Amino acid sequence: MTINIQKCTLEDSRKLKEISYETFNETFKDQNSPENMNAYLERAFNLKQLEKELSNNFSQFFFVYFNNEVAGYLKVNTNDAQSEEMDHESLEIERIYIKSKFQKHGLGKYLLNKVMEIAMERDKKIIWLGVWEKNENAIAFYKKMGFVQTGAHSFNMGDEVQIDFIMTKTLI
Repeated sequence: MTINIQKCTLEDSRKLKEISYETFNETFKDQNSPENMNAYLERAFNLKQLEKELSNNFSQFFFVYFNNEVAGYLKVNTNDAQSEEMDHESLEIERIYIKSKFQKHGLGKYLLNKVMEIAMERDKKIIWLGVWEKNENAIAFYKKMGFVQTGAHSFNMGDEVQIDFIMTKTLI
């Protein structure tokens, strides 16, 4: 079993679009209408939007590979790229997704370790993320990894407003 992480570049935008669609769809299609899913996927993961995000100096994307196959990805934000106004000591995990066939192999933990490494390199004190209140598996995972719920915010899924829990982990 070989696991490694590779930073995404602008040239990876098509591969990023594919895995973004696949993992988001796998994770949320059963709890959302096809119309809302399609509206969100088209808005959030079109090539122009992904290229804009990949070009932002305060955002970074990483692919995680399992036995040389893309198994998931991670997006982290600092400074003004964060989706909520946070202080300069915060780092956001905006997206962390693993394809369903690769779950339960420790890849999420592997990506979180990468986040911690980035946070320490950038002298960040807090890692935070938003997770849908109905995504019980993810919430349980984040709690296991030391995150606590510290707030909530609205998330638009097509024409439906959903609630994301804000979870944070303070680094020592």
